[in-house]
Amino acid sequence: MGAAFFYHLTESPLEEALPLLLGKALDAGWRIEVRGTDTDRLKELDTKLWGGADDGFLPHGVEGGKHDARQPILLTSSHNRKNNPTCVVAVHGAKVAPEEVDGLERAMVVFDATLGDEIQLAREQWKTLTGAGCTAQYWAQEGHRWVKKAES
Repeated sequence: MGAAFFYHLTESPLEEALPLLLGKALDAGWRIEVRGTDTDRLKELDTKLWGGADDGFLPHGVEGGKHDARQPILLTSSHNRKNNPTCVVAVHGAKVAPEEVDGLERAMVVFDATLGDEIQLAREQWKTLTGAGCTAQYWAQEGHRWVKKAES
């Protein structure tokens, strides 16, 4: 059974923090679905991921390509699981259902401290997932590193 990890961005924007989280997930051998709520914002993330450091290249694609099923990281605005992910990363207020968490190695909910709506949505997600019996951890950035603040 998987676990839900909540990552509260307090020091860096999603575009800087996400590549680090994705790199660690790839290092663990996971296939990843990055689930957003807005295709335009996902396209912006795609551009940022392609523009990253050469030594930190993250192989990925955006939903709608002919090789979606083969992508180690697939950016999508749907819950299609086309690349058979073992890790779902929810961004921009996207949701992860409790039954999904059970079938994953990890679900990540990444939310921005500067966006009140994302904070509220993350709180609702925490209540939904923990209320359904999912294990959850809450992490926040402190001094440019992740610090665990809570666990259920």
